[in-house]
Amino acid sequence: MASDKTLSILIPARNEEFLKQTIDNILENAEGDTEVIAVLDGAWAEPAIPDHPRVTLIYHPESVGQRAACNEAARLSRADYVMKCDAHCAFDEGFDVKLMTDAQDDWMVIPRMYNLHAFNWACKRCGHETYQGAYPTQCGKCENATEFERVMVWQPRKSRKTDFARFDSDLHFQYWGKYGNRPEARGDIADVMCFVGACWFLPRQMYWDIGGCDEGHGSWGQQGVEMACKAWLGGYRVAVSKRTWFAHMFRTGHGFGFPYRLTSRDVNRARQYSRWLWREGNWGKAVHPLSWLLEKFWPVDGWTEEDLAQLKAGENA
Repeated sequence: MASDKTLSILIPARNEEFLKQTIDNILENAEGDTEVIAVLDGAWAEPAIPDHPRVTLIYHPESVGQRAACNEAARLSRADYVMKCDAHCAFDEGFDVKLMTDAQDDWMVIPRMYNLHAFNWACKRCGHETYQGAYPTQCGKCENATEFERVMVWQPRKSRKTDFARFDSDLHFQYWGKYGNRPEARGDIADVMCFVGACWFLPRQMYWDIGGCDEGHGSWGQQGVEMACKAWLGGYRVAVSKRTWFAHMFRTGHGFGFPYRLTSRDVNRARQYSRWLWREGNWGKAVHPLSWLLEKFWPVDGWTEEDLAQLKAGENA
């Protein structure tokens, strides 16, 4: 399999301890003309990223925010396609060529997502290993309570798979595994209502046609809802590709939290702005109202018939 298309992978990274591992994994598994553009947002990478002809680093001594960093990386790209990913991900062999081979000019595509088993903690005395999380305080096999080392695994957990997601009437992201049982969800490429914001792929021109990342949301939050609504309501398609995958390390709060400042006020502000855009119809590039998207996937968990009727009444007012 080959592709004559090009891809830029955009990675906003602030104090990301697994950025090097992510970039190494991309370079190892990419088979096409693919580059990485990583934004070191407020700090140099640690461990450092070695020089590589397909890796460009942008450094900011002061943080500009995740969305601004993503837009800056996209402005530097001259590739046919861009793909945003978090700085703690692993990828399928040939993921880039698989995505570019299937790509259409009006599609946003999300690879199938697995949870990433990034590392284990190994007891330095007996060798017993425990699953990733906070630094252990006690070995499960011996009396050691202080001497542990991190052992990298960096493999997908194939038992923890995500293909489909939605948002509720508050425009809050939700997983939607049972949607996969519907006839329309079958096949290697299937429509998705929403997605986790950790990884998404689209033509570079489409990225700018829908306005890139809207920094009005703030640095973080609502990104999957934002990009899905922009694509669908802007007249494009959003689909999952089950033909390839990425694996994402979820921040559990047990040893690795969010590198960006994140408060409940920030989250609420992003959701309020999101509701203003989509529920109140304030996105100027829309060719469909939000009710159109809901009816496309109806019934949608988290929405009642009354919710939908009220939404449509407001749209028609």
